[in-house]
Parts: sequence; C-alpha cells; structure tokens
Amino acid sequence: MFGLIKRDFKSKYLNSALGSLWSILNPLAIILVYTLIFSQIMGARLPGDNNTLAYSIYLCAGLLPWQLFSEMLSRLQNIFLEQGSLLKKVSFPRSALPIYTSISASINFSIIFLLYIIFLIAIGKFPGAVFIHVFPLLLFQQVFALGLGIIIGTLNVFFRDIGHILGVILQFWSWLTPLVYARSIIPEKFQVFINWNIMVPLVEGYHNIFLYNKAPDYISILPLCLVSILLLFFSYIVFKKLDKEMVDEL
Repeated sequence: MFGLIKRDFKSKYLNSALGSLWSILNPLAIILVYTLIFSQIMGARLPGDNNTLAYSIYLCAGLLPWQLFSEMLSRLQNIFLEQGSLLKKVSFPRSALPIYTSISASINFSIIFLLYIIFLIAIGKFPGAVFIHVFPLLLFQQVFALGLGIIIGTLNVFFRDIGHILGVILQFWSWLTPLVYARSIIPEKFQVFINWNIMVPLVEGYHNIFLYNKAPDYISILPLCLVSILLLFFSYIVFKKLDKEMVDEL
C-alpha cells in the first residue's frame, strides 16, 4: 500500500511545475471562491452574527471535510477500473486498493486542514482542547465513505452508469447539506430533507467544534456510526462475492 500511495503522488504531480502544491491550491481556491461570492458579494452572514470571519470559519469547517468525503467517493468509484491491469496480472489482497485510496485522500486532506488550523491559531480562534473531537468525527466519516465507496466501485465495474450518476448525486447531496448556509434559514417545510440527510449531524459536529468551541452531539451522530459499520461489513461481503467475476469483467 505504501508503494501505491507513493506512485499515486508521483503520477499526480510528477510533470507539474508546482508539484504537490496543487493538493493545497485546489481546495484552497474552492474555499476562497465560496467565501468571496457568499460573504463579500452576496453579503452572506451567519444568523445573529455579522462577522465575516465567523462565516469563513463556518464555511471551511464544513467544506474541507466534505471535500475529503467527495474525493473518497469519486476515487473509489473508479479504483477497480483504473487498477484493472494490476488486478489481472498480480496476486495480492485486492482489499488493499480501497484502503490505499482512503489513506492517500486523507494525506491530501491533512495538508489543507493543517493550513486551516494555522489560520485559526493566527486569528486567535483555535478551539483548544475541544479540537480532539475532530478525530472521531473524521473516523466515522472515513468508515462511511469507505463502505459506500467499495460498494459503488464494485458495482461500477459491471454497471458503468453508476460512475456518472454519482457525480449528480454528490451535487444534490452537497446542497442538501448545510455547508455554505446555516440550517436555520431553511423553511420549515423543507427541513424534512435536511433531517433525512445522514451527513448533517456530522457537519454540524464540525461546526460546533470550530465555531462554537463545544463537543459534537454524539447522540445525533450515532445513526451515522451504526450505518457506517453495517455498510462497511456489507460492502466487504459484496466485494468478496463479486471478486472473481469483477476480474473476469475487467
């Protein structure tokens, strides 16, 4: 897996003038664009808080983990297709492919997230000891993304439309998650869509840590934890059941 991760970074940045800096610049550009458009041009503010800085903290706290989640699913959907030649020629534990993808995406995330932490420290808004709660949230998120991604990646070998559908779903999913807006501004009749979104409690957990300096509501995150464990177990069963057929299909 270490060899795969090393090759992944080399192939991504080898012929690039800026090299690994792109792993920082791409997500940073997204954050800057959202912040500029919503807070400066559209004058977006958090309810009850006219501070532009508070909205920027809110935006980064939700969008950065979401970018990790989105990258995980996007890469896992094609992992077996991209590594088809490796699967057909080399005998190795095929479950290593999704795991290495998860680790590689986590390394990319850690770089930009470290910059976010430095930014919070510089402006005096680092949450302090409550920051430790970020790690269980990231663990829950990664388990959920890994389980969902393995199922999608396995089925995408047999039904290629799944890869196209996922991009559309992620677009709707992101806008149904309070990443660039506060949940409180959603009209009551549409709150049902937010309530059924399993990622909302997780994102709100990040907001609680970085914006309000308090621990997440783990009771609300419990359904995601249970679903993540069951999904990971189910995805492994599906993967092992279709393992040989998948190689034949490739």
